Amino acid sequence: MNAPMRRSASDLDQPVSVVPPGPNNAGATLANYAAGHAPRVRFSADYERKPEWSKAVDGSGEDGVHSDLRPIADRRMGAPSMPVNTGGAPQSSSTFSAQGPSRSSPGIMPSHPPRSAGLVLMSPRGRNRGYSLRTKLFQRHVKDEAEGGSSVIELDEVGPSGQPGKRRTATDHGPSKKSVDATVTEAPAFDHEYPRLPERPIKKGLTGISALPHYENWIQKRAVRMGPIEKAKLTIEHVRKVVLRIQEISPSKDGRHIDLDACRRKALLDERTGRLYIDNTIRSSRYTVYNFVPRQLFAQFGKLANFYFLCVSILQMIPGLSTTGTYTTIIPLLFFVSLSMAKEGYDDLRRYRLDKEENNRRTLVLHAHEPTPTALPQESGSSSLSVAPLQWASTKWHDVKVGDIIKLERDQAVPADMVLLHSTGANGAAYIETMALDGETNLKNKQAPRSVAKSCSSLKQLAACDAHFVIEDPNIDLYSFEGRVAFAGEVSPLTNNEIIYRGSILRNTPEAIGMVIYTGEECKIRMNANKNPRIKAPALQAVVNKIVVIIVIFVIVLAIFNTVAYQVWRETTEARSWYLKNAKVAFLPILTSFIIMFNTMIPLSLYVSLEIIKLCQMLLLNDIDMYDEVSNTPFEARTSTINEELGQISYIFSDKTGTLTDNSMKFRKLSVAGTAWLHDNDLKAGMEREAQRLLHRNGNKKSKGKRPLGHGRKPESQNTSIHPELDGSIDDALIGYENTTRKPTSNWTSSARPAKSQPELCTVEMIRYMQQKPFTVFARKARMLLLSIALCHTCLPEEKENGDIEFQASSPDELALVQAAQELGYLVLDRQAGTMTLETFPSGPDTEPVLETYEVLDIIEFSSKRKRMSAIVRFPDGRICVLTKGADSVVMQLLKLATLANQKVVEIEARASRRKSIEAHHVLQRKSEQIERTGSIACQSMGRPSLTLGGRTSIGGLGRPSLTGNRLRPIRDELDSWLTEKERDVDASDIGNSKAYYSPRPSLQIAGRHSLAGSEVRSSMQLDEEEDLVEEALVVDEPLVIERCFQHINDFATEGLRTLLYGYRFLDEQEYTAWKKVYLDATTSLVDRQILIEKAGELIERDLELAGATAIEDKLQKGVPEAIDKLRRGNIKMWMLTGDKRETAINIGHSCRLIKDYSSVTVLDHETGRVEQHIAAAIIDINGGNVAHSVVVIDGQTLAMIEADASIAPLFFDLAILADSVVCCRASPSQKASLVKAIRKKVKNSITLAIGDGANDIAMIQEAHVGIGITGKEGLQAARTSDYSIAQFRFLTKLLLVHGRWNYIRTCKYTVGTFWKEMMFYLTQALFQRWVGYTGTSLYEPWSLSMFNTLFTSLPVIFLGVFEKDLAASTLLAVPELYTKGQRNGAFNLRLYLGWMFMAASEAMLIFFCMLGLYAQTRFTMDQGIFAMGNMAFSACVVLISTKLLLLEMHNKSVMAGLGVFLSIGGWCLWNLVLSATYRNNTRYNVKGGILHRFGRNAAWWLAFIFILACVFVFEIAISGLRKAWFPQDVDLFQTFERDPAIEARFEEA
Repeated sequence: MNAPMRRSASDLDQPVSVVPPGPNNAGATLANYAAGHAPRVRFSADYERKPEWSKAVDGSGEDGVHSDLRPIADRRMGAPSMPVNTGGAPQSSSTFSAQGPSRSSPGIMPSHPPRSAGLVLMSPRGRNRGYSLRTKLFQRHVKDEAEGGSSVIELDEVGPSGQPGKRRTATDHGPSKKSVDATVTEAPAFDHEYPRLPERPIKKGLTGISALPHYENWIQKRAVRMGPIEKAKLTIEHVRKVVLRIQEISPSKDGRHIDLDACRRKALLDERTGRLYIDNTIRSSRYTVYNFVPRQLFAQFGKLANFYFLCVSILQMIPGLSTTGTYTTIIPLLFFVSLSMAKEGYDDLRRYRLDKEENNRRTLVLHAHEPTPTALPQESGSSSLSVAPLQWASTKWHDVKVGDIIKLERDQAVPADMVLLHSTGANGAAYIETMALDGETNLKNKQAPRSVAKSCSSLKQLAACDAHFVIEDPNIDLYSFEGRVAFAGEVSPLTNNEIIYRGSILRNTPEAIGMVIYTGEECKIRMNANKNPRIKAPALQAVVNKIVVIIVIFVIVLAIFNTVAYQVWRETTEARSWYLKNAKVAFLPILTSFIIMFNTMIPLSLYVSLEIIKLCQMLLLNDIDMYDEVSNTPFEARTSTINEELGQISYIFSDKTGTLTDNSMKFRKLSVAGTAWLHDNDLKAGMEREAQRLLHRNGNKKSKGKRPLGHGRKPESQNTSIHPELDGSIDDALIGYENTTRKPTSNWTSSARPAKSQPELCTVEMIRYMQQKPFTVFARKARMLLLSIALCHTCLPEEKENGDIEFQASSPDELALVQAAQELGYLVLDRQAGTMTLETFPSGPDTEPVLETYEVLDIIEFSSKRKRMSAIVRFPDGRICVLTKGADSVVMQLLKLATLANQKVVEIEARASRRKSIEAHHVLQRKSEQIERTGSIACQSMGRPSLTLGGRTSIGGLGRPSLTGNRLRPIRDELDSWLTEKERDVDASDIGNSKAYYSPRPSLQIAGRHSLAGSEVRSSMQLDEEEDLVEEALVVDEPLVIERCFQHINDFATEGLRTLLYGYRFLDEQEYTAWKKVYLDATTSLVDRQILIEKAGELIERDLELAGATAIEDKLQKGVPEAIDKLRRGNIKMWMLTGDKRETAINIGHSCRLIKDYSSVTVLDHETGRVEQHIAAAIIDINGGNVAHSVVVIDGQTLAMIEADASIAPLFFDLAILADSVVCCRASPSQKASLVKAIRKKVKNSITLAIGDGANDIAMIQEAHVGIGITGKEGLQAARTSDYSIAQFRFLTKLLLVHGRWNYIRTCKYTVGTFWKEMMFYLTQALFQRWVGYTGTSLYEPWSLSMFNTLFTSLPVIFLGVFEKDLAASTLLAVPELYTKGQRNGAFNLRLYLGWMFMAASEAMLIFFCMLGLYAQTRFTMDQGIFAMGNMAFSACVVLISTKLLLLEMHNKSVMAGLGVFLSIGGWCLWNLVLSATYRNNTRYNVKGGILHRFGRNAAWWLAFIFILACVFVFEIAISGLRKAWFPQDVDLFQTFERDPAIEARFEEA
């Protein structure tokens, strides 16, 4: 190794290390060599790590302070806080290559930890630079001599960009496409110091971005190009902070200092502001008494239409300009605006009352001065204090101050963030439920600082304790905390383990005492809240605003045209008419009068009627199908503003705990001795109750009725088998089940894979077999597993008043396991310090129980790093046994046969990978067929204008076939096959004959029988006494048992179950005694205690025997997987944002089918590095069409680092938008809100929906376009602040797909119908101006004109907007693809608006010119006055509007449609009669007696009126027919399908 190694031609592009000579110098690393030499050299490719990455990797900072809190100057290149020394290295040996360890030197060990380096070298080209480049750099600078010492430069390898601060060494294993032998070249030491290269600017954000050079350059250019925009944004943000009084508070010098003083009389001051710390009041209301009016006025007149009407009303109030009255616009406008403001004020008042209710809750605060009337009795001994009387006083939450000492009792909520001082729980622990903060169901084990806990157990000690706390300033980070406490000369650190946050609840602990450190809006949960939630407005309003701008422009152009025409007419006609002398009007007044005349083309009633419509829609949302009988909770709408957005949702952001899951863990399966068993005790009880209910209902059924919507096919039919040739065998097996007397295993169906058969026997039969044959090897192994379940935990049994045993557990998983052990006959009866008593039933549940006492010697607790826990137990016979449970990947390595287990796992994974590949290929093939198929109904509408059938771009493009005979039979068949394909997912679970691993008697399968459960001869209840249920030859075959066990674990995981692996080993007394000494030293160590405990655990957790495996079901809410499937078919992407662990989040993702078994899952983790490469590779794969279903998984810390880097964040969001689903775990409430906000702003025309049930979901609920609260087990906080609340996630399906779409269609039809009627009506006015010299004379009588939108045409548009149902609910639920119409703005857009305006203009000309030609210009009429002409046009407009909107456009023709037509037309007729009889001012319009005595008696008037109606109706019907014939839409076709009873029945079934 002393001679330089030769390099081959293929090695010229690989990195070279140049190291000083020495005996062990084959590849000394840069950081270690630098430690002993002063000279340093920095290359231009050297980059410094970002502080956040440094903290994440090293976990250290200068003086215990986060590195990101240091001044920028301290983070410059070469700063002491981040030393990167290239001067030298201690002589060591290491060999490395570009992608991984060298094959030529496998035994070389690293000379330093892999994360010790603080430097990352990166190529600007994103690849490893070759030998020649490094040689040139070296030779260019080696000529300059320095004054002293030898210095050698080591040319290190280009580091992976995703691993900041980490250099690839021999131990850095990573995937590599090709193997490259590393080459190490030695060089002699030089007696000079090399000059530094010019330092490059520090790159902010994630290091490693230069791996994507083109993208980096594009980002930089874009940042420069967007400079002015960024400045404008900063200015707007500054103005916003000034308006909202958001003050930036500078950080404190060294944190917040608080003394523990029970006798404090004076409130503490905040050194950052010099004022008192803020009080403990919270405020979620948006307004105050002072800012409500100005903010609401700004919001109301920020709507373009309101501002337009304000301008028109001002012009109208100017004397002499208005021809339509003075206050006809301002009064309705003020009324409407006042109504909207009152509604908003009421909603905010409700929020204020909820805040007041929480602020007035009470807690116990230690008072050391005058007693209060509500003081509780003093503790014994407190009266002897000389300082002052001590008592726990009941105090309102808003009176709690920083430094107060709080006492919490069991099940009480925490009023403010506090540091734990003392707890009466076991071992001084306080168990805290943080579900409302992070969504985790596990209880957190909080411990008081050891030095303080001993001195705060009584009031006397609290009064004497003078501990000094130093804590960090308030921030939003829920997952880390920094501080320290000094007491009695000892300084102890403070971490999250000692802090209890507001929003938590004390569980399983009698009492806990803590000191308040943050109050009110500075609490973590409030720091994560959205302090200034935006005022939500529907996205449709933006489209309406654009249309309003178009109409305003049209009104102005029309007014200018008429004004100019008047000027021309004045010169040509008016000047020569003696009767018009001195009657001319100036340009500006005539222009203003025309603007006022035509301004009602944008009617104020548009918004007044819209509020009425939305209010009625809100009332109609109370659907019985969205009522939860269990919790007696109906659907509740808290706003009507955004009803239509329920039909336009593109993204759903969902919480996990309590939203998707039911907060309930159930023990479901176990694997022992190579056999798998299903535990379905809870399901049998539920099925019996359901059977009784169905029997009672069927017995009382007398006649047929409509089935409730949403009852679809059985869940077993939800998946389709890729291998139909295997279906027969499955059917035979199921027939065998049905022929037996025992219950079929179909009691339970996997939510993740509902089509997968469940071949396991029931645990009841296992227990019965163990009782019948207790001395078999299987019975011994099964008993050992059940003992492991019953003994290896930390649960505490409590006896209730009725004698039942209830367990207090820190984890729902442990609770489920202990309860399962109880159901299986191993009940934990009592647990004392060091002992545990079990009650077992070895001879059956009807016999006398046996009590056994086990001595619990030690518990090695679970940790996120160990991923396992162990209990060392002395059995009643004196044997000592270590019982270990944990993640299968971890415990597997601790088995005695670990090598064999690893080999079997590789084989199992290969089989699973083959199955997943087949499924993914089938999905891709199905997608390609759907894209290419032009003559099938199976094409999705989301990527095309509409579904296709028959070659046209729409479902049912076969034209409009007759419903008679068999014309629709081909369509029925194809529609049925298309629906069946959509309802099922691919499933290749039968590949590899996986059922062979489940039979307890494999020899029967060799003989050609499927399994004992499927035997055609007899069931397990009919077994001979001589024949065993379990084949003992299987039980003693260790390789087969291991293979079967891990196959079971793999299958359990694909079914969405949470698996644990159990192992055990018996110890002799000598081994235990020796280990106990090591463990005792570790537990009492004051330095690195946790590390020493983990090492001690590793000493005894070895050579384990395999006990078995368990599978726990995190029960989902009813119907969640089916709901997600339907929403996905509706082109809605769903994200799961949770504060829970990554493993739990992924597991639930599988359970609810958010993650498919064939999904390509991209996990972004800052700890593993290469984040940028993973993002880029995933984008390329998705865009390449090689991914069947893509899912991105990211944690909160990685997300924070990505968001902090301006170059990586856009790339990540590009990937997130392309992916089918995103799972974000360990996300804080503010991060949830930021993700929702990012998608809301980045994805154009997207409507977001956030749904959750806890206080940690409030921020994202307020940030989304639509916020939905679940009235779940976490409380009503989310429901109270949401826009809508439901009891179960499954109700979201009908709320969006049915009611949401209906409301969207209704609102759009109302809006476009209103614009249509206004345009048609007022164009007749404009056309009339040519015959009155463009003088602004109105064709219509003023009183009738003012009542047009109020009395005569309001009901048609209102009824259309309230009662329209373009498709039946069953159709919309069966075909969720129809939901995409709202996402594409298919019901209201510019193209559709222009089409309606074309119809309006055409019909206005038909009405006016037919009236003019057939009546006004004829010679045999009795009355050709302006009123007679205007009344005919007015009447035609009223009849056309009512008939078209309620009879032609409304598909759901009910009694209300007929009532609307009758009231509108009848009201107009009645108005004419009343007006003709009572009209007084008869000067301008000859109204009196007109309809009764003059033109009303003229046949020509009626004939012309009928002809006008005939013309417009023929025109309307012809245009509609041509459109449906040549440009059919999905709605048209499905309306046709609904008329067929067979198709309608199929929709009902789906």
